[in-house]
Amino acid sequence: MKLIPLTRKLVLRTLWKVLLALVALGFAVLLAQSLRQLATVQDFISHFPGESTLPEDTPVGFPAWLSWQHFLNTLFILLIIRTGWQVRTNQRPQGFWASRRAPRGGPPQKISLTLWLHLSLDLLWVINGVLFYILLFATGQWARIVPTSWDVFPNALSASIQYASLSWPAENGWVNYNSLQLLFYFVTVFIAAPLAVASGLRMSPTWPSSNKLLSRAYPVTVARAVHISVLVYFVAFIIVHVTLVMATGARQNLNHMYATNSGDSWAGAIVFGISLGVIVAAWALAKPLFIRPVASLFGKFTR
Repeated sequence: MKLIPLTRKLVLRTLWKVLLALVALGFAVLLAQSLRQLATVQDFISHFPGESTLPEDTPVGFPAWLSWQHFLNTLFILLIIRTGWQVRTNQRPQGFWASRRAPRGGPPQKISLTLWLHLSLDLLWVINGVLFYILLFATGQWARIVPTSWDVFPNALSASIQYASLSWPAENGWVNYNSLQLLFYFVTVFIAAPLAVASGLRMSPTWPSSNKLLSRAYPVTVARAVHISVLVYFVAFIIVHVTLVMATGARQNLNHMYATNSGDSWAGAIVFGISLGVIVAAWALAKPLFIRPVASLFGKFTR
């Protein structure tokens, strides 16, 4: 992997960016706290507390399948982000993979082993995502992350002001997400994920490059820009999501997702710790030494 040299200029530039980000964050907090002193804003928050009413038949709590889906999505997306970055920065691939079936009129197309792993993880993520969509709508869980009334937008604004002022909205994720969470989950599941798939397909070796009309209609430069933008979104989402989970009652939140109960035990934290260990192990094993035997089952490995 190509490493960026750690120079004094780079360190200073990074420190300035961090400082500017902290100043902007501090200004946002002061502004939100000042706004909350206004009677108009207080009335607005009172009328829109930050949470929309769910349809009457919306299920309460988290089923076991959602816990497994959450773990698998976390595992796949972290490895996809890692391998995607390696594909962009790796100048000397440590091996190549090619299908045993040669395309008509030419030799098999070779891709780097890292790209093969990236595409394989993409396929597993898509399969898991399709299953997630099916279960989401079959069990009624969709109503928890899909806006069903227009008041979700003023409630999301209210929740934003409350978060920014450091006086956070009441958390009741077992029953209902606040409207800001709902919108971000909706964007992640129904917009960002499909965009990642659509742009990834355009950049993959499976794209029908011989179809000039289709390729001109969907330029690879556009797909690459979308793909990178979605990558940045997912990284930012993961950072904010994990931070809020830990800062708004970590033990209870982990129980919701990993132990599928609303209690105050350590069960969720224990399961989370085990899942984290699995993710760390998968991260460590995602190397050519361990990937080659698996890749060789589905094609031919060459150096």
